[in-house]
Amino acid sequence: MKRQSFSLTKKNEEWLKNQVSEKEFNSKSEVINYFIKQARNKQEYYDFVRLKIERGEKSGFAKKQTREELLAEIKNNLKS
Repeated sequence: MKRQSFSLTKKNEEWLKNQVSEKEFNSKSEVINYFIKQARNKQEYYDFVRLKIERGEKSGFAKKQTREELLAEIKNNLKS
């Protein structure tokens, strides 16, 4: 694991120490890695949603259907 050095505000340093002292995490590094992982997962989700939206926009508008027509189409697709 690569070692890093960075500066924190006083409030953030106190919060970080508190997380370790309250046994929420075993070390400051564990806290930092946890939040970086959360941010990465969030970014991956946003990228996935953005891709789906772009694909939908590129596919054009769907034809207007009644509720019954839409249900019939879905049922037909389920049979395939």
